Amino acid sequence: MSIDSRLEKVFDDALKTDTIVNVFAGFVRLTPEDHDKRLRACLSQFQEMTREIAPEDCVSGLLNFFHKQTVLRHINFVADMIKICLKDSILPTKTVLQRLIPHEMLKHNRRVHWCKTFEILKEYIHLIEYKGCRDILHLVLLKLKNVPTTSWSEMTEQMNAIIDVIEYLLDPEACLLPGYLAVNEIRQYSGEDQPSGHWSLSGKVAEFVDRFRATATMVSTTGRSHLLPVVFHFSVPLTTTWKLDHETLRFTTKGQLPYDRSLYQRQTKLLRYILEQPYSRDMVCHVLNLQKQQKQRCEALETELVDLVVSTMERTSEIENLDEKDDAYRIIHLQWQHLSSQVIYFVLLQFAVFPRMVENFYQKLSSRNVKNGRDHLMWVLLQFISGSIQKNPLSDFLPIIKLMNLLYSERQPLPEPDITKPFSTHKFAAICILMHLNRKAQSDNQQQENASSNSSSGSISTTSKTAQFQHCAIPVSLQKHHEYLQRCLESKNNSLQDYAIALICNACSTTTELFNGPINSLVDSIYGDSTTTPLPGENCVAFAKTTPLSMSLLDSLTVHTKMSLIHHIVVKVMNLAQNNSNVALSPAVVETYSRLLVYMETESLGVKGLISQVFPKVLQNNSLGILNTLLEMFSYRLHHIQPQYRIQLLTNLHRVAAEPNTDHNQLQICVESTALRMITALSNADVKPQLSRFTSEPKQIISKESEELNRALVLTLARSIHITGAETISGSWCNDILKAILEETPHRWASHTLKCFPRSLQIFYQHNQIECTNKETLKNNVEDEYRKWGQVISKSAQPGNSNSNSNAAVSESDALAYFTMDGSPPFFLCLLWKILTLDRKPSLVCHNILTVIGRRKLSTHVRTFSDFLVHEFSLDGGSHVKRYIPIVRDMILKYNLVFLDQLILCLALRCNEGNEAQVAFFIIQYLLMKPDDFRARVHSFVQDTKSAEHWTLDDWHVKHMNYHRKFPEKFYFEGLKSSATEGEEEEKSSDSSQQYLPVYFGNLTLRFLPVFDLVVHRFLELMPVTNSLETLLAHLGPLYKFHEQPITYLFNTLHYYEARLRDRHSLKKTLVSTIIGSMNDTKPQNWALSEQYLNYAAQQDNWKPENNYFCMLVRRLVDTIDGKHPAPFPACDWRFNEFPNAAAHALHVTCVELMALPMQPESVGLALMEVVLKMQSVIERKYVMMWTNAVALLLTTLPEIYWKPLHTELVNVIQSPALNSSAVGMTEYPYYLLKFSDQHLSFSDHSCTRLLALTHVVWHHMGIGQLSLVPQFLKEQVKPNVMTELQLLYVFHLIGPFLPRFQHERTRCMIDVAVVLYDMLLQVSENCDDIRFMDEIADFLYHLKYMHIGIAINNQVEGIIDRLKPGMRKRLRFIIHTASAKEQFRSPSAPSSASHGDGT
Repeated sequence: MSIDSRLEKVFDDALKTDTIVNVFAGFVRLTPEDHDKRLRACLSQFQEMTREIAPEDCVSGLLNFFHKQTVLRHINFVADMIKICLKDSILPTKTVLQRLIPHEMLKHNRRVHWCKTFEILKEYIHLIEYKGCRDILHLVLLKLKNVPTTSWSEMTEQMNAIIDVIEYLLDPEACLLPGYLAVNEIRQYSGEDQPSGHWSLSGKVAEFVDRFRATATMVSTTGRSHLLPVVFHFSVPLTTTWKLDHETLRFTTKGQLPYDRSLYQRQTKLLRYILEQPYSRDMVCHVLNLQKQQKQRCEALETELVDLVVSTMERTSEIENLDEKDDAYRIIHLQWQHLSSQVIYFVLLQFAVFPRMVENFYQKLSSRNVKNGRDHLMWVLLQFISGSIQKNPLSDFLPIIKLMNLLYSERQPLPEPDITKPFSTHKFAAICILMHLNRKAQSDNQQQENASSNSSSGSISTTSKTAQFQHCAIPVSLQKHHEYLQRCLESKNNSLQDYAIALICNACSTTTELFNGPINSLVDSIYGDSTTTPLPGENCVAFAKTTPLSMSLLDSLTVHTKMSLIHHIVVKVMNLAQNNSNVALSPAVVETYSRLLVYMETESLGVKGLISQVFPKVLQNNSLGILNTLLEMFSYRLHHIQPQYRIQLLTNLHRVAAEPNTDHNQLQICVESTALRMITALSNADVKPQLSRFTSEPKQIISKESEELNRALVLTLARSIHITGAETISGSWCNDILKAILEETPHRWASHTLKCFPRSLQIFYQHNQIECTNKETLKNNVEDEYRKWGQVISKSAQPGNSNSNSNAAVSESDALAYFTMDGSPPFFLCLLWKILTLDRKPSLVCHNILTVIGRRKLSTHVRTFSDFLVHEFSLDGGSHVKRYIPIVRDMILKYNLVFLDQLILCLALRCNEGNEAQVAFFIIQYLLMKPDDFRARVHSFVQDTKSAEHWTLDDWHVKHMNYHRKFPEKFYFEGLKSSATEGEEEEKSSDSSQQYLPVYFGNLTLRFLPVFDLVVHRFLELMPVTNSLETLLAHLGPLYKFHEQPITYLFNTLHYYEARLRDRHSLKKTLVSTIIGSMNDTKPQNWALSEQYLNYAAQQDNWKPENNYFCMLVRRLVDTIDGKHPAPFPACDWRFNEFPNAAAHALHVTCVELMALPMQPESVGLALMEVVLKMQSVIERKYVMMWTNAVALLLTTLPEIYWKPLHTELVNVIQSPALNSSAVGMTEYPYYLLKFSDQHLSFSDHSCTRLLALTHVVWHHMGIGQLSLVPQFLKEQVKPNVMTELQLLYVFHLIGPFLPRFQHERTRCMIDVAVVLYDMLLQVSENCDDIRFMDEIADFLYHLKYMHIGIAINNQVEGIIDRLKPGMRKRLRFIIHTASAKEQFRSPSAPSSASHGDGT
C-alpha cells in the first residue's frame, strides 16, 4: 500500500463527519474534546506507520496530504497533527520545517495553506539549530521573492504570515541564528542597492541591515579608495590590500556587509596612478592578479591604458611650446617613453588587444581636438607595429588607418620636420606606419598571387579568386614627410650628425634589403675597422672607435630597430669570443651595448639574454677578456637589474670563480668586485623573496672561496631583516642560508658588529660559535716558517749582497713546491712582510710562487695577513707604526703583492675585538689617508670626471685613459718581479708578462666604493673610532659622486644604525652632507634636501625644526605623488637613477632628511603625526587623505621608533574621557567617535577619529614584518586599558581592517589578535553593568569567525564566553559550535579550520 493510501486510511476516521456537518462546514466546528480525541486516535495510527516507513518519506507524504486538503476543518486538523508531531518529536523537526516552504503546492494564492504553513514555521522554528534557521531564512526569502509585487496589496494575510516569520528570525532577542548569517542571506536576496521586499518588511530589514554598517565600518580601512602606494623596482612585494578584481577594478571585500559605496566603485585612480609610474608593470600584474603565463585579456587594463595615453596627449598639447630644457617638457617626453614600453609589454602578453586599443583611441579622440600629441601616439603605435606586423595578419593593423585619417585631417601638407631635432622621428612615425602597412599589403598580395597561380589547374572555372589588400593612401598632410623619407632612402650620404639614419631604420626595419644598409652604418660607426686604440694595462688594445651612439639617437629608434642593433652587437661579441682575438671590442661598442640594455622593452635580448645566453657562451669559449668586459658593464653601467637576474648573475659569478681556467688575477678581482656589488645592491624588500627560493640549495648563492663575499651576504641579510621588520618572520630560510655559509667559510663576528644584528641572527651566531684565529699562535707559526724558508725566499736589500748559497736552486724548487701545494699554510704574505721588516728584499722565487698560487688561493693568504698585520701593529703599544706603515704601502704600491681594496675589505670584516679592532681601523685609516697615492687618485678622478652621468658623455674613454695613464694598475706582481731582478741580467728575467684584460670603465677608486660602504658601517659600529670616520669622509667623501645608489646607501645606513646614531647629530649631518654634497656640481640644488636642512648643514648652530618645516616636507611628498606641476623635484631620466620614479625618490630623500635631523626620533615621528592630527588649517579638507597617506608612507619607511609614538597616542586616546565613559545612554551607534569619513568634511571630526584614520593608513602601508608587532601592542599596552564598551568598539575599529592581511600573511598573528579581543570583551563585561551595543559586538566577532579564523580558537574562547553577561553570552552562543565554518556559512570565501593548520 502506498504512503498516500495509508495516510488516507490513518486520517479517514478522524476527518469523517456527518452530512449535516459537511453541508454547514463553515458554520459548524467540533468541540475541543472531540478534536483532541480524533487527534489522539489519528496520532496513534500515524506513529505505528512511522515505525515501518522512513521518517523522510513520512514527512513528504504528510505534507502532500496536507496540501491536498480543500476543506478548512481538514486543513486545520492536518496542520494540528503536524504541530503535535513536531512538539513530540515524532518526525524530525528540521526535515519537516525545511520541506514546508519549498513544497511545490505552497502558493501565495492558497491562503489557508500558506498561512498555516508559516504559522507552523514560526511556532516551531526555535526547535532547530541555527544552521537550520539560516537555511529556512534563505528559503523564506526566496519564497517571498516569487510573490508578484502586484499581489501584495490583495494578500495582506499571506504577506503578514511570511513577514512575521522573517521578523522572528531577525529578532535579536529571540536569537535563533547569528545576525551575521541572516544579513548574508538578506544581502544575497536583495543585492547591494535593491529594496528588501514588501513595504512592511523593507523598513525592518533596512534597519536590520543598517545595524551591520557598524561591522562594515569596523573592517574597512579609512579612506581606502584615496590611498596610493609608492611603486618600487620589480619584485618588491605588495600587501594584499592593494589587489583589485581584474574585471571590475573593485577592492575585494569579505562577507555580504553594507560597505561604504566607495569600496564598490571602480578604483581607476589607483590603477591609473600605478600605470603612470616607470618600472610599474610587475606591480600592475600583481594588483590585477594577472599571471604572465596565462594569456588573458584584461579589458579594464586595456581601457586604462587608452585613457592614460589620451590624457598624456592632452598634457602634451599644454606644453608643446615650452623650451626643450624645461622640466615639464622633459617630464612629458619621458612619460611617452614609458607609455610606449607599457603598451608593448601588455599587448605582447595579450593582456590588451592591439586592434581594440586602436578602436578605443578613435572613439575617445573623435570628440577631442587633440592634435599636438598625435605624433607621440603614432610613435607609441609604431613601436608595436614595426615589431609584430610580420607575425600577424594585416587586418589587425588596418583600424589604424581610420585613426590616422582622424588625426591628420589637414587639407594642406604639414611642414617638413627638422631632422636634426631628437624628437623628429616622432613626427615621422605616422608615415613610417603607412610604409610598414603598404609593404605588408604588397607582401601578402604577392603571396596570394603565388598561391593562386600554384593552385590553378588551367581551367577557367577553377581559378581561385583572392581578395587583394589595397595600398594605404598617403594623407595630404603627410606628403612632405613622405617626400623627405623617399629622399633619405635614395641618398647615399646619410650621416649620424642628424637622425636620418634612425628614420630610415624605423621605416624599413621589416624590409631586409632597405634595412641592412642603415643598421650596418650604425654598427660600423661603433665597431671600427682594423685600427686599434690602447686600453689600460700592458699590450692591451681594442678596435679604435671610442664614441658611442648617443642616448638621444637610441631613443629615436623603434624597439624593433633596437632589438636588431642588439642582435648585431651580440653577434660581433660572440664572433670575437669564439676567435679569442687579441684585439678587444671597441669602447664605443661596449658603451652602446650598455646603453641599449637599459630599455625594458628589449629585455628578452637585453639583460635577460646577456645573463642567460651571452654570458654562458663567452665563459664556454674561455674568452676571459670579454667576460671581464661583461662584468664591468654590470658593475658600472646597468642601474636597474631585476632582482632575479641579479641573483642569477651572482650564482654564475660563483661558478666562474670556481672554474680552473678563470684563476686569472685581473678577472678574479673583477669577479669578486662585481659579486660584492650584486650582493650589497640587493634592495631590502628583495632579499627574502629572492634568497628564500634557494632554501633547498643555498650553496648556489654562496661563495666556496671568498669569506668576504659571504660576510657581505650576511650583512645584507641583517640589513634587510632589520629594515623590513622581518625580524618577526625570519624563519628557517634564513637559518638554512647562514648554516650553508658557515659550512663553506666558517667565520665569527666581532661583538660590536653582532650587537647591531637583528635578534634572530644574534641568536644563530651565539649557538654556532666559531673559534677566532689565535694571533699569538699565528705569529709563532710565521716565525717558524720564516726560520725554515726565510733565506731562500729573500735577499739582502743592499746591492751586491744577494744570496749565493750553492743550494739555492734546490731550495727555491723546494720552496716553490711547498708553498704551492694543496694544504700549505697561508702564511706566504706574512713571510714577505717579515722579509721587508728585516730590510731584506723578496727573491724572484717569490714572484714564481705567487704566480702559481694564483689570485683565488691568495685570498686566503690576504685574510691571514690581515690578522697578522693587526697583531704586529698591536705589539709594543704600537711603537713600530711609523716603520710598519711604509712597508704595508710598499707591499701594495711598490711590490703589487696585494690590492688596496682587497686588504681593506679583509681588515674591515675580520673578527677583531677590543684594542685589536681599533688597531684594524687605525691601519685602514692610515692606508687610505697617510700615503698620498690613494687620496691623489680620488681627488684626480673627481676633478677630471666632472659628470657622473656617463650616459650623457661621448668622451668617457678619453677621460678613462687619461686617468689610467696617470694612475696605472698592476695585477701580476710586476713590482715584486722588478725589485727581485733589479741589477740582474735581462735574460734572467725575460719571462713574458701575462695578458691584461680590457678595462673600459673601472679603476681602483670606483672598485673601492662598495668596500668603502662596508668600511663606513664598521666604523659606525665601534664608537671610539667614529671621529676617524669624519676624517675619512672629509677626504674620500667626494667619491660618492660616482656611487650607484647614494640615497639608498644613506637611507640604509641611517635606518640600520639608528640606535647608534641617535644622539650623534653631528656625525649624521656629516654623513648626509658629505654624500649628498658630493653631487652638488652635477645636481640641481633642490634635488634631494630641503633648503632648511641645507642651511643647517652649512652652519654649526643648533637647529630645532618647527611644525611648518614638517608640513613643508609632507606637502613636497604629497605634490610629488599627485604629479603636481611644477614638480617639487627636478626631472631626471629614471632609467639611470637609483629610484624608479619621482615618488620613490621623494620618499627616500625625505626619510634621509628626517633621520638626520638634530632631534630625538620620537619627536620627529610625533611632529609628522601632528601634521594631520593638529594642523588641519594648512590642509584642504578634500586633500586630507592624501596628506595622511604621505605621512603614513614616511612613518612606515622610517625605523620603528619613529612610529612608536602612534601607539602611545592610541593608548592615550583609549584612556581619554571620550572613550572611558559609559555607552548605556546612547541611542545611536557612536559613529562620531569611530568613523572619520563621515565627520571631517563637515568640520565635526573628533580627535579619536583623526587618530583612528591615521592608524588605519599607517598600518595599511606597513609590511607584514612591521604589522606583526601589532598583536603584541594590543596585548601589552591596549588590553590593560580597555574597560568600557566604547574602548572595546574603538579597538574593534582599529584592528578590524587588518584581519584579512593577518589571515593571508601571518596566521599566527590572526589567532593572537582574536584571543586578545575576547579577553578584552571579558574585561568589559566584568567591568560594565550593562552593554549597550551587544549586537554590534557580536556581529563583529561572528565576522571574525566566519571570514577569518573558523573554529581555530574555540577551545580558548569557550571559557571566556561562559563568563560573559547573559545577554552577551546568549548572542555568542553559536561561536563555539563544533561544525566547521564552511558548513556554518554559505559564502564560498568562508575559511575552514583546516586552512589555519599550516599558519606560521
